[in-house]
Amino acid sequence: MKTTMKSTVAGLALAAVIGGGALAAAALPANAATTGDSSQTSTAASPASSSTARDETKGGHQANGITETLLTGDTATKVTEAALAANPGATIQRVENDAEGAVYEAHIIKSDGTRATVYLDASFTVTSTESGGPGAGMKG
Repeated sequence: MKTTMKSTVAGLALAAVIGGGALAAAALPANAATTGDSSQTSTAASPASSSTARDETKGGHQANGITETLLTGDTATKVTEAALAANPGATIQRVENDAEGAVYEAHIIKSDGTRATVYLDASFTVTSTESGGPGAGMKG
């Protein structure tokens, strides 16, 4: 009887260790997915939601070894004014340097509700405007 009791206790202890490890392993990804910048939310509910979504108002797109950064001061004002002059009634989402050919870009919502990106040169002259989603398409 003593041997049976020891075996039962040992079996339960082993099951507790294995079960506890499984619980810890299951909890670890959920905890890891919710750490980081509190302005970005993420859950471990599905693979698609495990990556953090980029906040479009903060810039940060990378291409050609360049990270786009938000413009400030006089530069931001000049880019904003040029983009709005070329697109009356539009709303500015953000203005930033461009990583893919132009010097500056302004992400806007046109008066008809469509998104667009306005590209400008170093003299704050509009060189092109692309309509479309968050990136507003390809330059052309």
